[in-house]
Parts: sequence; structure tokens; C-alpha cells
Amino acid sequence: MDALKILEGKPSLRWEYDEEADVLYISVGKPRPAVGVDIGDGVIVRYDGKKKEVVGLTIIGFRARTLQGLKAAA
Repeated sequence: MDALKILEGKPSLRWEYDEEADVLYISVGKPRPAVGVDIGDGVIVRYDGKKKEVVGLTIIGFRARTLQGLKAAA
């Protein structure tokens, strides 16, 4: 597999949180169509296959994970 570009330069990051679904969407630059690959544990990497670059992440169960991590750290 060819290497993917990840956060080259100083891209702007945008995020949107869906409270009802407990999903955090992070986009590199403006959100755009992409291929999603589930890398496990509820994390999906979105990438532009033509440009071979990562364009975002989707984290499922974000609030639940954060609370669980904070409890473990306490």
C-alpha cells in the first residue's frame, strides 16, 4: 500500500460532535467526500484515495470513552 499523507503543513482542523449518537467527527480542512476505513475500537479514518491523504477521523462513543478514561486516571 502507498503511504498516506497525514497532517502535512499546517492544516486547519474542524470538528463536530453529535451528542445524540455520541460521535465526534474531525476533518482536516473543510469536510469532503472520503473513503472510511474502520481501524478498530470505534475509530474510522477517512481518506481521499486520489490524493492519498487522510482527511478526517470519526470516533464512535467519544463521550463514553472520555468519561471512562477520566475515571481510570482518577
